[in-house]
Amino acid sequence: MGTIVVKNQPCLSKECGSHDARQIYDNGTSFCFSCRTWFPKEDGESMASVKASKIEIKSQLPTLEEIKSYPIRGFADRDIGLNICEFYDVRVSYNSEREIDTHYYPYDEACVKVRKLPKSFFLVGKSHKLFGQTKFNAGGKRLVITEGEIDAMSVAQAYYDKYQKVYPAVAIPSASHTKVLLENRDWIRSFNEVVLCFDEDKAGKEALDEAIKIVGIDKARIAHLPCKDPDLVYRTHGGNKLLQAIWDAEKFVPSGIIGKEELWKALESYNNIPALPYPPCLDGVNGKLKGKRLGEITLFISGTGSGKSTILREDILYTLENAPPEDKVGIISLEESPAETARKLSGMVLHKNPANEEIPLEQLKKGFDVVFGSDRVVLLDHQGSIDDNRILDQLEYMCLSGCKYIYIDHITILVSEGMENLSGNEAQDKVMNDLLRLVKRYPVWIGLVSHLRKSNTGAKSFEEGRLPSIDDIRGSGSIKQISFDIISFARDLTATDDLKRNTILMRILKARYTGLTGNVRGSVYDYKTGRLSAAEETAQEDFTTL
Repeated sequence: MGTIVVKNQPCLSKECGSHDARQIYDNGTSFCFSCRTWFPKEDGESMASVKASKIEIKSQLPTLEEIKSYPIRGFADRDIGLNICEFYDVRVSYNSEREIDTHYYPYDEACVKVRKLPKSFFLVGKSHKLFGQTKFNAGGKRLVITEGEIDAMSVAQAYYDKYQKVYPAVAIPSASHTKVLLENRDWIRSFNEVVLCFDEDKAGKEALDEAIKIVGIDKARIAHLPCKDPDLVYRTHGGNKLLQAIWDAEKFVPSGIIGKEELWKALESYNNIPALPYPPCLDGVNGKLKGKRLGEITLFISGTGSGKSTILREDILYTLENAPPEDKVGIISLEESPAETARKLSGMVLHKNPANEEIPLEQLKKGFDVVFGSDRVVLLDHQGSIDDNRILDQLEYMCLSGCKYIYIDHITILVSEGMENLSGNEAQDKVMNDLLRLVKRYPVWIGLVSHLRKSNTGAKSFEEGRLPSIDDIRGSGSIKQISFDIISFARDLTATDDLKRNTILMRILKARYTGLTGNVRGSVYDYKTGRLSAAEETAQEDFTTL
């Protein structure tokens, strides 16, 4: 880059707004460390003008003894009183019009930082101290470190306004001068906590990263400001707002690790997640799962023809009736068309099975209006083309459209064409991880259907009433691992007795929220109405040996 000949100048970019991040080099170019922008020679100062200006100003700088004779004044434009300027021994000088044109910030007896208004900075002498450090003894409850002298004085003014006392507030010369923290690390760490109150810009955040390393994560606290810097907070929002940012300063926590405050907030949020019950026909499931919650995935598994789709439709109708009116329902049924789904749901509302009897369109329309009239149901029209990448995009669209409860029937078809050139278990792993991100990001609840492996030779089949186990789930282990709850059910399609053939036996295989698993009261299917009702408790006796 070359040699810096003038430091801490305002950025030439109007979008940046930094007042001291641009450094000018000996070839006439300059670089802003805030917006990370190079400015060519023709946009910056020429080498000759830079050197001439610097030599001229330096030749006019007073000595340390002369500076000590200059007056101390308050800064009305910064709302900083005379008492604070006296405390820090900040002095001024005037131009020919008797206007303040220069500030003098003492760092110690041997060094003063000179600020020629508006934004030219020079040093008289040399120091390894922080601004204001000599005014405070080591040790104590809290030290506030800012990125500039005016910012430290604003903090001090806020303290004085409230307590009529100045508490430790010091400053580094600029965002690019964090080395001074290392040179005074022992003094800094003598305080119980160190609040880093840096500018809310790119240069400030980069300086903050360096400062945290030097101060140490055990002492460092991060102040989050409502605007760019402490000076602006004090002038626009008042001293109490600035002090509140200091009091609320948080411990530094590395990315990906949750601290105490974040953990408690997460616990509060998790503890307050409302549970929406399953319908009365799944009352046995409610007994162990305590309903379904946003941010979770529930897996439904059974053999072919055991009633998975009917159970989902019962839950869809109950959810529409009992969830908040602003919550929508998304349906992705990959084995039937949207029209078929709408026909069955409309008939169920009327307690009529369209497979058992022809329902006149005018009657079906009444059922349709109950389910779809409020426009709370969003269906995927896959048109026979199953592309899991596209479907996942549409799933996210459903979430963004207000769907809080989403039903997917079923994951086996969802990944049948491969995911991002993956196949088999890898594709299912990808889909399950994507679904998990969706339920946590928005959050939503997803009811997911999965098919089963083929029964072992000689074993009773699922269609003969054998209840599936977790190991019967077809495909990747991620399906069972990522799912929060797993509901297993079966019915004996070969039974000659109508009641037994239409009784769905159920078992909870996984319940992450409650930990309650085992057999539960099942449901009975009424072919005429197409509806389910809760089975008698005695149906438990019909569980077969697995």
